[in-house]
Amino acid sequence: MDSLSSLSVFVQVAETRSFTVAGRVLGVSSSAVGKSIARMEERLGVRLFHRSTRSITLTSEGSLFLERSRRILAEVEAAEQELTDASATPRGKLRVSLPQVRGLLMPVLSDFMRAYPDIELDVDFSDRMVDVIEEGFDAVIRTGKPEDSRLMARHLGYYQLVLVGTPGYFAQHGTPQQPQDLNDHACLRHKFCATGKLENWPLRHLPGAAEPTLRTPLVSTTIESLNHVVHEGLGIACLPDYMVNEAVGQGRLLRVLDDYLEHRGSFWILWPSSRHASAKLRVFIDHMCAGLFPAGTAV
Repeated sequence: MDSLSSLSVFVQVAETRSFTVAGRVLGVSSSAVGKSIARMEERLGVRLFHRSTRSITLTSEGSLFLERSRRILAEVEAAEQELTDASATPRGKLRVSLPQVRGLLMPVLSDFMRAYPDIELDVDFSDRMVDVIEEGFDAVIRTGKPEDSRLMARHLGYYQLVLVGTPGYFAQHGTPQQPQDLNDHACLRHKFCATGKLENWPLRHLPGAAEPTLRTPLVSTTIESLNHVVHEGLGIACLPDYMVNEAVGQGRLLRVLDDYLEHRGSFWILWPSSRHASAKLRVFIDHMCAGLFPAGTAV
């Protein structure tokens, strides 16, 4: 621990450029600070500071040593904080941004609220691309591969897009056997809110076959509205499997053209990269990882 104490003294001197001020911060005399720095320089065999009657400045070796010293002290601080948090009840406000798939997320969030009643959730449901750091979110859940180097990430699970309709709809309009058959069907489409572009259906077409022209009686910026309309027997929708698996299992919806669909998406939870994740954030991350796609349920 003497070495850590010496590092603390060195960092304080480097940041204040004064033995006197550093001693005041640390609660020791300027003489004690000077002796600590002298012992460190003797042990390392290098001069860490240029000293004059007017100023103290870092040498090139001192600048390099300062960067390393800060990292070491930060790691020690994080380790101490983790031990403190481990014995404390996670509490406080947690601001998160989640995609608009409430059917998937709300049961897991409800379980989290029951497990951690001292954590206050502030939830923003949005499909837009948020700036996690600039907008002050503690964590966000999104689909797609994370690319922001400022963020940490954990993979939550996989899903697939599937085409579904009701048995009644297919009895009336026929069941498509290949992508071109969709020309004769009502196709319920999702539109990206941020760009206004229609989401493509991930269909693999037969060689030489023309791409089907999808007749679109409904376009919506939320997939939950498409899920409602497809249950009403008003067309075929392209929806994530986690949203329709129960209805398919109960026979209320039928999957079609599975052999022509090529899709595998991912959910990720992202949070700002920092020296230390708070107890409330750690338990939220762990809970969402365990609850959203339990072992054996992800595609």
